Amino acid sequence: MTQATRRADASGTTTRRVERVFAGMPTSEGAGVRLTRLIGRPGLPDLDPFLMLDEFRSDTASDYLAGFPDHPHRGFETVTYMLAGRMRHGDNQGNSGLLRPGSVQWMTAGRGIVHSEMPEQEDGLMWGFQLWVNLPAADKMTAPRYQNIEPETIPVLDRADGVRIKVIAGRVDGVDGAVQAVATDPTYLDVSLPAGTSFTHVVPTDYAAFVYPFEGSIRVGDGESLKRGELGVLGSGDAITISADGTGAARALLVAGRSLREPIAKYGPFVMNTEAQIVQAIQDYNAGRF
Repeated sequence: MTQATRRADASGTTTRRVERVFAGMPTSEGAGVRLTRLIGRPGLPDLDPFLMLDEFRSDTASDYLAGFPDHPHRGFETVTYMLAGRMRHGDNQGNSGLLRPGSVQWMTAGRGIVHSEMPEQEDGLMWGFQLWVNLPAADKMTAPRYQNIEPETIPVLDRADGVRIKVIAGRVDGVDGAVQAVATDPTYLDVSLPAGTSFTHVVPTDYAAFVYPFEGSIRVGDGESLKRGELGVLGSGDAITISADGTGAARALLVAGRSLREPIAKYGPFVMNTEAQIVQAIQDYNAGRF
């Protein structure tokens, strides 16, 4: 782990550095799907407003075939980003969507939703991420909302040096991401870095941020190196610079969002502000009020 430090360049921009490093922790969810947990684990129970980050990656069917049968959520948002494989979403609000390579599902559970995510394949690689994003107290009981985002609708920026940025949420070079109207003003970027290249993104200095290389290795600022499977929690600053580390290419998630600084009460798929609200969520679900 590295102490948080900051460096201001000649323009006054303060570059963020890695504050903490976490390796993924094996776990399972749903009906036994094998996952690697990066946020929502001992040492990093959350990174306000981010509650959980899981990576699922396996070409062994028994690791994922049972999927995630019907289950409830209340009080937050789930973001599923597929890199490989096919998974079907369905919920009790009448929504249905196929998650295929490159697609994103951004689901606002709000006051309550019951959904399932089931594989539509019996072999081959299943690979992707699920991120949980908290909702502010004022929005926790909002109406559920479902955004199914096809790969073709996600803006992709190809720079002259070969750096490629998929803008899932946020803004890069004046281009808005595919996801709109989210309470925590998130940035969610998939950045591909050829060997010898770098990418800098400006974010509000008080927003929480992390980077996660899922191919190759990266360097953050002029300091910490992160290899595949290591999540770097970033310190304060208004710019994030990541570079391909070494002689190979790299690919990483860069995620940031406005911290809510509100109490968090969690119980399984329910995330509220008080224990009393958790009890109410359980009662409402058991009574069929989702």
